[in-house]
Amino acid sequence: MHEYLELLRRRPHYRRLWIGRLVSNLGDWFNLLASAQLIASLTNSGSAISFLFLARFLPIFLATPFAGVLADRINRRAILVATDLLRAFTVLGFLLIRDVSQIWLFYALTALQFTLSALYNPAHSAILANVVEPDELVVANTLDGFTWSTMLALGALLGGVAAAVFGVQVAFVIDATSFLVSAAFVSRVQMVYAAPRAAEAEVVQGGFLDFLDGLRYLKVHRLLLGLALAKAAGSLIWGAINVLEIPLSNDIFPLRGSGTLTLGIIYALVGIGTGAGPIFLRAWLGDAPRALLRAIGIGFILLTIGALGIGLAPALWVVFVSITLRAVGSGAIWVFSASLLIGAVEDRFRGRVLAFEFTTLTLAESIGTIYGGFALDRLGWSVQQSMLVVAAGSVVVTAIWYLFGLRAQAAVARGALRTPQRAPV
Repeated sequence: MHEYLELLRRRPHYRRLWIGRLVSNLGDWFNLLASAQLIASLTNSGSAISFLFLARFLPIFLATPFAGVLADRINRRAILVATDLLRAFTVLGFLLIRDVSQIWLFYALTALQFTLSALYNPAHSAILANVVEPDELVVANTLDGFTWSTMLALGALLGGVAAAVFGVQVAFVIDATSFLVSAAFVSRVQMVYAAPRAAEAEVVQGGFLDFLDGLRYLKVHRLLLGLALAKAAGSLIWGAINVLEIPLSNDIFPLRGSGTLTLGIIYALVGIGTGAGPIFLRAWLGDAPRALLRAIGIGFILLTIGALGIGLAPALWVVFVSITLRAVGSGAIWVFSASLLIGAVEDRFRGRVLAFEFTTLTLAESIGTIYGGFALDRLGWSVQQSMLVVAAGSVVVTAIWYLFGLRAQAAVARGALRTPQRAPV
């Protein structure tokens, strides 16, 4: 852990960005557990749970293309601060939800919150390369992933307890406060590193045409396109798992009669797995591009094993082990694909490329989410049957990644994956 602590000590602007993310993530997981409990208490429908996740994912899918353009055209720090402040006020609106007739307002506020998150995410990912040097990107991304995961573990556990003991309103207030604290730290971040501009100025077309320009960049750089789709491939699987975990907790494996407690432990294990997994894999395999590609492949294998284990689990402890394995796999895919992508994409295209990545992963996650609710409500499948179909899909996704991985390894061996040089600004 020394090099991670050293990075925080050496890079004060990254440290402020990291602290803001840490606090905000803690609140986010309080919010998710409270939202899931609120939906479960007001309805008894798998589709209603799917709609909760869709209200989170679809706004990101629709808004992210324009968010990527903004991240390349507007001061990235200003985007982060503005979206933090607006999300704080949006989350406070959840306190108005009291009965099932107001579910529409709950979904509308959730959609607004995650529209703002769609503006935040590409700017945050893009600014990372502006506050650390190129050879620090893997360390910074691994620490970012560990932070997200640790806050998932801690936030989910505390959020489940807070929602069960104090009520969901307390969790929503904590989430709103976290956004305000995040904005205070991020407002002090300065961009220290930036890529040198091309000799010929880029033509600013505006709006969706600028986003299409980013797609043309990926069309030329096929290796980067494959890396940008890695999270989408994983999201298709864990999007369905996210929905199926809720009835699995409430209906099959409640602890002391409380599905919320089971779900809190599940999210805590996801946090531990996604956080610790990339750290151990990085220590084992190293930071070289070929090593990171291997780590992503291992991630897809573990994701598949975890989904299969959940579907076949005869007892709760098997569910917990399987959840942890799938979390290690998810963390590896998320962290190492991001490390390769952020380091290799030119600064002037980074926001749009990362916007494309977020767009495709949220679309894939939405498809997985729809499947989860549809399988339970329309097809009449059990949670375990639905999960085994997810596992079969994960086998297919893993095979596709390995075909790409073979070509990517060969391309890396030829020096096709290079990190653009950056100069202090």
